[in-house]
Amino acid sequence: MDLRHLRILLLSALGLFASACPSPTRAPVTRPEDALLGLARKMEPRDDGDVESLRTAVAESLVWLRSRPSDTRFIYGARQVTLAELRTALERLHARLQSNLTPEQLWAVVLEDFEPLEAAGGEDGQVLFTGYYEPTIEASLTRTAEYTVPIHAAPSDLIEVPLEPFAERFKAERVFGRLDGRKVVPYWSRGDIRGGRLDGRKLELAWAKDPVALFFLEVQGSGSLQLPDGTRRRLGYAASNGRPYRSIGSLLIQEGAIPKEEMSMQALRAWLAANPQQRTRVLEHNESYVFFRFLNTASVGSLGRPVTAGRSIATDARLFPKGGLAFIHTERPVRMADGSVQWKPLARFVLNQDTGGAIKGAGRVDVFWGAGPQAELAAGMMKQKGRLLFLVPRPGRAAPLIAPQPLTSAP
Repeated sequence: MDLRHLRILLLSALGLFASACPSPTRAPVTRPEDALLGLARKMEPRDDGDVESLRTAVAESLVWLRSRPSDTRFIYGARQVTLAELRTALERLHARLQSNLTPEQLWAVVLEDFEPLEAAGGEDGQVLFTGYYEPTIEASLTRTAEYTVPIHAAPSDLIEVPLEPFAERFKAERVFGRLDGRKVVPYWSRGDIRGGRLDGRKLELAWAKDPVALFFLEVQGSGSLQLPDGTRRRLGYAASNGRPYRSIGSLLIQEGAIPKEEMSMQALRAWLAANPQQRTRVLEHNESYVFFRFLNTASVGSLGRPVTAGRSIATDARLFPKGGLAFIHTERPVRMADGSVQWKPLARFVLNQDTGGAIKGAGRVDVFWGAGPQAELAAGMMKQKGRLLFLVPRPGRAAPLIAPQPLTSAP
């Protein structure tokens, strides 16, 4: 879900926090006001998700944390949290997450080991929430007259360099694709690649029917291929071409093609379908290009672990602690039985497990919604303001509640 949430660069090059390098990064969170603490203590608003999905998401963060160097540190405003503190708090939470917990009991369990800090937000003090999902597009493993748009694997001549000591040289306004703590030196642009620069190199994983559908698969960062024989193959982000993301939605707003208040993924698709002669120009406005790989697991986020529908979020990895527990309060669209769309409250615990090239600053969050029509609706329409609380481990928890339980990847 900007896998990412917009999310062309699923693994932002400047999103280095709590990597193999243990140096901390400042997170723009503040001590909560009395009202915020009161909100948490009264368990309002209540978590509206199922406990099992939260348990799954916590387990994925723990798998990742157990692979980190022991001297990794996490910064929550004025608080610095060690790897052991975060891991212990999440292990205690994981052990206590039982499916019969009420929302009130869940808040109480969380507050035993965590205290809330609120994200500073954007200029207005609020956080803008968007969504991303796992789309399915029609494709073939062989090229045919119907399937002509190549889906590329990462080329071998991408040049990667360590994020350090080049961070000062490559300024924050230039976004690079990231692979395991490294960044990609700018490669051929989208127009170059679509113009045939990679032809003849046998990089084609599959062939898509619709270039627009493939473009939005890149935007989401992962998805599934519906093959002609009825089977499916999952794709995930492998690398980017290291070029900055440029929003085609912003382009069409600037050109007066779509009013800002009407902009959505659905509106973009409709405009591109109605203006095929403009399609190439508009899509190539975004020079960023995503390379894929086949997946045998669920969609993965920037931790290299599967993301959980409705429980995983993407934030600016330069600012917020990876793998951390958070709470979001905003709205989401829901398709009703009569076909209308209504906005419903969204309040739930989430794990910070992803990032994205367009998810920048303390005022942006992208929520992963999984697959299916409702997920596509939320990913396409969510542009809602709300609040983001990070739950910080309370000091003094030296040992787990019980011995750590085995953790396995989601199917």
